[in-house]
Amino acid sequence: MAIPGEVASVSGDRAVIDITGIRREVSIALVDRVNVGDYLLVHAGCAIAIIDKQEAMETLELLRQLAGNIHD
Repeated sequence: MAIPGEVASVSGDRAVIDITGIRREVSIALVDRVNVGDYLLVHAGCAIAIIDKQEAMETLELLRQLAGNIHD
């Protein structure tokens, strides 16, 4: 499963991303030209794609809904 996060900072081939308030460092070695404010799709600590904000928000909402259904 890949999760979207917003890039908070970039340093070399690493970035810190924010996923609903939780910050994690991830590898950005597999994607080109990552900038602060971009949204990345992250799997196993590695960014695998840059996505647009709308897609990121829709994906996060779907994940919230799935999490809610798991606990019901």
